[in-house]
Amino acid sequence: MTARRVETDVIDTVDDDVVLRATDLHAGYLPGVNILNGVNIEARPGELIGIIGPNGAGKSTFLKAVFGQVKVRGGSVVLKGTDITGWRPSKLVAAGVGFVPQTNNVFASLSITENLQMGIYQKPKQFKSQLEKIFEIFPMLADRRDQRAGSLSGGERQSVAMARALMMDPSVLLLDEPSAGLSPARQDETFVRTRRINRAGVSVIMVEQNARRCLQICDRAYVLDQGRDAYTGTGRELAADPKVIELYLGTLAADVAKDPK
Repeated sequence: MTARRVETDVIDTVDDDVVLRATDLHAGYLPGVNILNGVNIEARPGELIGIIGPNGAGKSTFLKAVFGQVKVRGGSVVLKGTDITGWRPSKLVAAGVGFVPQTNNVFASLSITENLQMGIYQKPKQFKSQLEKIFEIFPMLADRRDQRAGSLSGGERQSVAMARALMMDPSVLLLDEPSAGLSPARQDETFVRTRRINRAGVSVIMVEQNARRCLQICDRAYVLDQGRDAYTGTGRELAADPKVIELYLGTLAADVAKDPK
């Protein structure tokens, strides 16, 4: 199979086994100016979805629109059958949507433990039980739980941000450029950890500039271009599609299609 060129404005599926579905999504920051111009993306239970594309294509804007941080002017976002379009972030977190922004994603003056406590402030009685689960995924955080988050490296802060988003046990986790600014070794750790979180039962939608690595680990992926989903397919399909490589991936190495999962 090859990647599918998206020809329609609306996903034509009747499959109800979807955790999150964005349909014909239009959104933007300035009045009358849309960044998203009809995006259709969905994530099914247990899937890791990758979103790649050129700079300015609307990748991060899509996540922010889903998470109520950018005005949605058309279309819908549905979470497990419930229309959540335009909901406040606090309400979305309570409903099961976690979000990790690319920057400013920790409370620098607070300790690691205090950061994680902020992640579950809506359910304080579950803090201790959730903390133990999180420390199983992020053992480094357990060893340094009293350290101030602002003193951590970029990769360590990324781990704190991901861990905090998981404290509410979300059904879907939105990750905005999780490998940005990290060393190659820290990038690999981030991707491995993301896959581990996904395998634990959390559907993940990940925006990534590191297209090669993203396509290696994701189940399915979307290419966004000019605010639309231009191509979709499995990670392997997109990595091997000549047109996708020519337009979006440049001189992508042949080992892109290898599956390390």
